[in-house]
Amino acid sequence: MPREQHVVKTSEALNINSVVSFILTLQRESGDIPWHRDGKTDPWDLVETIMGLNIGNQFDASLLAFEWLKNMQNRDGSWYSSYIKGKPEDKTCETHMAAYISVGLFHTWLISKDIGVLEHYWSTMEKGINYAISLQTKTGEIFWAKSPEGKIDSMSLLTGSSSIFMSLKCALAIACILGRQQISWERAFDKLGRSIRENIHNYNVSKSRYSMYWFYPVLSGALTGDKAAKRVARYWNKYVVEGQGVKCVSDQPWVTIAETSELVLALCGMGCIKKAEILFSWIQDRIYEDKTYWCGYTYPDMVIWPEEKISWTNAVVLMAADALYSLTPASNLFNHSSWDGFKWNGFK
Repeated sequence: MPREQHVVKTSEALNINSVVSFILTLQRESGDIPWHRDGKTDPWDLVETIMGLNIGNQFDASLLAFEWLKNMQNRDGSWYSSYIKGKPEDKTCETHMAAYISVGLFHTWLISKDIGVLEHYWSTMEKGINYAISLQTKTGEIFWAKSPEGKIDSMSLLTGSSSIFMSLKCALAIACILGRQQISWERAFDKLGRSIRENIHNYNVSKSRYSMYWFYPVLSGALTGDKAAKRVARYWNKYVVEGQGVKCVSDQPWVTIAETSELVLALCGMGCIKKAEILFSWIQDRIYEDKTYWCGYTYPDMVIWPEEKISWTNAVVLMAADALYSLTPASNLFNHSSWDGFKWNGFK
């Protein structure tokens, strides 16, 4: 089927305005966007939600959310793991949450080309990145968090470190735009990439039941080419339910829309567009009457769980659609071919 016909079919199922309008209903005057009404907020998923708003051209709302992040940042560059109505709920300070703002900022710039946004949030991003890499080991892994008491948890998570790898790429691209070379970030990026490619056994294997552990090294571009293809193929049947989507964890019959959409992003990043389109098509009827997406459901009994409509789940569906159908100038953000190490090929 020609690509144009795929776009039409998807647009009939995916109503961008409905998804974006739903996210906007959750945003508070402060800029905060919780997971769901009266739910918690975490900094990483808030950035994911910002990118969904960007795809819907809701930049005022995106900038308001960035401003919330700026105002809530701790002095050391971290954020707390979760907040309820602006008050800290979990005071753990996770490294991947501190670094991810750079991905949202670069995504915003790719669409708006507003250099003023990068300049305004440079200090916030710089402190977040520096917090993350301050917990990097000599062999490249990055410890996942500090406890509420300030104690470093000496455990490295493959998913979190992969996310930081993507964050460093985007932070270095922003540094290039602003003419601010960051040698320490470049070194951290090289060490982290080498660690993921060559010393994956150093990461906490107990998290391997999570599908993100499987595909995040590919989504981030830490693994590319044959290594990426082999990793995806080797564990496909462990995490993917054919005709349904991706399980959150391998040993539970729970298919989630966010993980399915993120795997679509990873496949697009590798250039496997047809496979990504097929996967994306499986979730297009997993919607409520208002055209927003379920968080997940159990299989084969098809019970929606949880019942709440989730902000960042709906945002990442938009990101997957963008990667497939080039809805915005940020559609290639996760494409491996868009990057030469930490250098964005779009600058050439």
